[in-house]
Amino acid sequence: MAKVERKNHFPDTLYRRVVGGHLLYSPVVTTRGGTLVFVSGLVSRDKQSNVIGKGDMAAQIRQVGENLKLSLEAVGAALKDVVRTCTYVTDIDEFFKHVDVRQKYFGEGLPTSSTIGVSRLSHPDFMVEVEAFAVIEDPS
Repeated sequence: MAKVERKNHFPDTLYRRVVGGHLLYSPVVTTRGGTLVFVSGLVSRDKQSNVIGKGDMAAQIRQVGENLKLSLEAVGAALKDVVRTCTYVTDIDEFFKHVDVRQKYFGEGLPTSSTIGVSRLSHPDFMVEVEAFAVIEDPS
């Protein structure tokens, strides 16, 4: 089994994004060994297809975080294994009011990150969607 070596890098030459006292992401993450895990865009639906948190950005971030956690667990990964996220939000100012909720899911791994404001997601009730990329030890 190949062990994954992961390192978060914070070059002194780059700005560090801090909101509400939280460092939001690592500018650079390197890995050696392991298997790549790609998670498609997750939204705030539960298993029964109900939209969770209609009109509530914090609730939607929480549901997306839980969906990501479940997706990763299904392949033997964890939130700490995430090395990159791409987040799409319909209200970027509202999104940054809930950094504490996001940090609950991404704070430990502190992946590289992009957050992009969009006019609409795949359903009018969705306010946030997250794609994730992780690295795990190779299955034996």
